[in-house]
Amino acid sequence: MDKKTIIGGVVVALVFVGFLVFNANQQKKYQEQVRKYQEYLASQQPAMPAVPPRMTADSTAASPGAGNVQADSAALLRQQADMVGETLAGAAVREESGLTVENDVLRIDFSSRGGQIVGVTLKDYTRYAPRGERTEPVQLFDPATARFNLSLYIRNGLNNSQVNTSDYVFEVDPVRRDGDMQTVVMRLPVDGDAAIEYEYRIYDSEAPERDYLVDFDVRLRNMAPRMANQTSVGIDWRNRSYQNERGFQNENMYTTVSYRFPGESSIEDLGTSEAEKSKKVSTSLNWVAFKQQFFSSVFIARDNFSNADLSFDTAKPETGYIKDFAASMTVPYNGQVEGYRFAFYLGPNKYAILKKVTDDGQPLVLERLIPLGWGIFGWVNRWFVIPVFDFLRQYIASFGLIILILAILVKLVISPLTYKSYVSMAKMRLIKPQVDELNKKYPKQEDAMKRQQATMELYKKAGINPMGGCIPMLIQMPIIIAMFRFFPASIELRDQSFLWAGDLSSYDSILQLPFKIPFYGDHVSLFALLMAVSLFAFSYINYQQTASSQPQMAGMKFMMVYMMPVMMLLWFNSYSSGLCYYYLLANLLTIGQTLLIRRMVDDEKIHAVMQANAAKRSKGKKSKFQQRYEELLRQQEAQQRMTIDPSLLTDENLLSILIGPEIALVNNGFTCL
Repeated sequence: MDKKTIIGGVVVALVFVGFLVFNANQQKKYQEQVRKYQEYLASQQPAMPAVPPRMTADSTAASPGAGNVQADSAALLRQQADMVGETLAGAAVREESGLTVENDVLRIDFSSRGGQIVGVTLKDYTRYAPRGERTEPVQLFDPATARFNLSLYIRNGLNNSQVNTSDYVFEVDPVRRDGDMQTVVMRLPVDGDAAIEYEYRIYDSEAPERDYLVDFDVRLRNMAPRMANQTSVGIDWRNRSYQNERGFQNENMYTTVSYRFPGESSIEDLGTSEAEKSKKVSTSLNWVAFKQQFFSSVFIARDNFSNADLSFDTAKPETGYIKDFAASMTVPYNGQVEGYRFAFYLGPNKYAILKKVTDDGQPLVLERLIPLGWGIFGWVNRWFVIPVFDFLRQYIASFGLIILILAILVKLVISPLTYKSYVSMAKMRLIKPQVDELNKKYPKQEDAMKRQQATMELYKKAGINPMGGCIPMLIQMPIIIAMFRFFPASIELRDQSFLWAGDLSSYDSILQLPFKIPFYGDHVSLFALLMAVSLFAFSYINYQQTASSQPQMAGMKFMMVYMMPVMMLLWFNSYSSGLCYYYLLANLLTIGQTLLIRRMVDDEKIHAVMQANAAKRSKGKKSKFQQRYEELLRQQEAQQRMTIDPSLLTDENLLSILIGPEIALVNNGFTCL
């Protein structure tokens, strides 16, 4: 190694060390500036630490010691300029302004600070109030807490400085109108011709799925040279939701943060809670929604978010709020990215509207924000209840009458099954004396298999299906549960009165109690009370009908006849009055249907048919299933005998012993059916 090489190496090393020392000093100086700036913010504006102070010459001159304050402001401005540059520093202290844009369904309030939406008013909907006082429109955003912030890093000399757009005042262009579209452009100059630009497009097309959707484009104008090395841009979206419905608990139960994974036909959410909840999502998301019972604010990323940190905190009752929402997302960034395409859906959770909201023709499945139930329950609502409901609304103004017709249609659809169920129970009642004789013939426990065999043979000859009485209930259950999901989530019932109920989407109250009863509440819902009484009447009639033919039902009398109506009363007292009204109608119609069928059915004719079936089946050959079943019973009996006679323990019988429990399970399962 020659001298030149050694000298060159030493010089390079010295330069490198010098650079490290210089950079360390610069970073230390920068951190000190940041610390002083944050201390100043904390001392001047402790309630809003993230927002730089708004400094004007007039405000500083109006107070004692204005000279000192002005000097401090100038020093602060210099510190800001050192961190982010002169242009952004000036934007931090620029006077902010407001802007309002409207269409037929929305009024949107913008603030130049952060270039963000701070207020959304839905013109067609009002907050709950007593009848005749419901005039205040629904607001989706609380201006005091609404926040939309874009977080990125820019180069400032040798340092990288974080920029939060919510800290700066944007320049606002005049609103442009082109046909049915209004365009709002806000611009944050960064340095020279580099700027961050927001463009909002609001439509007035008379198509709700278009008019509730606000297009939002973020453009990075000539920002690539100023952007620091980073792989993502952060987005912070926050809002506090107002209480818009009558009951806090019921509305809170449907209020949460929902989100969708790209390409999925279903959505996810954080669930409900009366406290706080959070979740980190490490995969791509298509949209994030701050969902309330009947309204939602949805932030849509046309090219998806990279990940998200989602949370909510439940407000206290009587505060006028439901939840504080927060969503922190990221979108990918590289030097070739010139902007991002977003959109906001700001409107009602109305199935007909949400289903039509698309992204370049691709469905966003926003209709899944409406909790119609999973699986078959959701299918019943989507393919039967909602189409019928919407059809009836075209011709009938009264929602109470619509619910009545819907209940009648449901009963008519399942009436054939109800008739078959009654006939099946009538057959069970008529054959009960013969079943009692079999019980007397085989009283011992070891004769259980023979008793079962004889009973099933008796049922077969008489043409009785032990499941016949259960089938209608199994058919009705999806409908009952579907209605339970449909009515509390149906915005069409909101602000619709019927009889004494002022709002079918909320509970009706005929008496306000001066105290709160645990599990019941502080009011008396008449629809819930009548529903419980009708359930008692139906349960009593049904019990009388089934107890005679099914003795095992006697032990369930207290639960079925008395306990169940009380539990339903406690449960439904704070539920939708429309739901309680539907269940009331369903119970009354079922009672009437049962009494009518009872008058139509002739027990003597049924008995004659049973005897004819028995005579016909006794002459026929046994089916393969019946033969197999009898063979299983014989093996079971052989097993029982082997426990008594050791000489019967052959290899074949040992195998029977091993599979005996399986045979017993099959037998018991079959006879239970």
